[in-house]
Amino acid sequence: MKDVYENPLITRYASREMAHTFSDDVKFKTWRKLWIALAEAEHEMGLPVSREQIDELKVHAEDINYDVAQAREREVRHDVMSHVYAYGVQCPKAKGIIHLGATSCYVGDNTDVIVMDRALAIIEKKLVNVIARLKEFALKYKDLPTLGFTHYQPAQLTTVGKRATLWMQDLVLDYEQLMFVKSQVRLRGVKGTTGTQASFLTLFEGDAQKVKALEKKVAQKLGYEKVFAVTGQTYPRKFDSLVVDFLSSVAQSAYKFANDLRLLQNLKEVEEPFEKNQIGSSAMAYKRNPMRSERICSLARYIISLASSPAITASTQWFERTLDDSANKRLVIPQAFMALDAVLNIYLNVSSGMVVYPKVIGKRIREELPFMATETILMDAVKRGGDRQELHERIRKYSMEAGTRVKVEGKENDLIERIKADADFRMEPAEIDALMEPHNFIGLADVQTEDFVREVADPILANYSDLTMQGEINV
Repeated sequence: MKDVYENPLITRYASREMAHTFSDDVKFKTWRKLWIALAEAEHEMGLPVSREQIDELKVHAEDINYDVAQAREREVRHDVMSHVYAYGVQCPKAKGIIHLGATSCYVGDNTDVIVMDRALAIIEKKLVNVIARLKEFALKYKDLPTLGFTHYQPAQLTTVGKRATLWMQDLVLDYEQLMFVKSQVRLRGVKGTTGTQASFLTLFEGDAQKVKALEKKVAQKLGYEKVFAVTGQTYPRKFDSLVVDFLSSVAQSAYKFANDLRLLQNLKEVEEPFEKNQIGSSAMAYKRNPMRSERICSLARYIISLASSPAITASTQWFERTLDDSANKRLVIPQAFMALDAVLNIYLNVSSGMVVYPKVIGKRIREELPFMATETILMDAVKRGGDRQELHERIRKYSMEAGTRVKVEGKENDLIERIKADADFRMEPAEIDALMEPHNFIGLADVQTEDFVREVADPILANYSDLTMQGEINV
């Protein structure tokens, strides 16, 4: 349909896998799995639920009669009861026991947790694959000197590979946060209307142990060992905040990477992939805009902004439950996941095909290294008997003159030539040239890169067999 708004996260950005995870089909089929699990557990615990009724529910677990549910909802204005009714139309023998003892949040909240758990698995797979791509890049360029920046002003040298470890380290912190979030995943369970399990206690004629056993059985049938120990009507909305905070954290890391790459592309040192027939600008045919990195930043900014909604929701829930969470959750959580899915798709694509230009990098080093090398030259000259204060003043004077030559006259930096011509430094020109080798100024950048990969990245990647994903660009 072209006459109504369509969400670009679906039409342009997110993968089909992630979009399907938050689809109505997954949601309502999970509702039915929950009703079946509850009926089976109640049957096993001796409640009046027959095997015949359960078998009937299973026959129609997948073929949801949406038309009946939608028509019913227009009448009763309640989505869960509409689907209970629709399921009952298909399962006349079982309709009397569907949802027995449960409240709406039994299907709604448990499904939300299950869906988020699946979505986190998709994010995990893509996150570790980005780390793997950056690892390859870092090792390839671990000893390629490049100009480091502080305040976006030339500072000491680093290496292209070492810079990539900074991007990786952000993602490693995100990965560790993900492991914590996964450790907190648990179902709402079978808790009843206000979380007291009163309805189930009535069903079991006051036998608390049977109520507890029922909840454990239901969780295990759905593949979970843990449920929230206590809830109100809903699981704690703090969990939603925890999840979206993690998504925001990954978005922050991706934004940092993409911002750095945009700056590097302006310097013509490193570029994102650029297709053969790609058009950079409708007006300026020569342009190679970093549109993929810009898209990462654009989507990441959106994700970061979404993190405030679950935080506000968690902090403003009244007592056991209030419904002002529902519409907000319906928008924020799927869109945060889908936007991050898109970000990681692009991050995978970009990190798999970054183009490095060593000659441009070398030229910039040659322009700036003379200033950085003066401290080393000064120390060496003093060791040879020179006067430290006098030579420091000479370097200051020559640096000002060379700076004027570069900035005002637009000429090459001749600072080193001026020092070579000054006999008081007591150094041969060849000796000064030897000191000017860029690798002398990278410190432990190459060693740190290797250490980081071996000690930090590799232990994470060793847990995963599928590290061959390629990024997608949805346009």
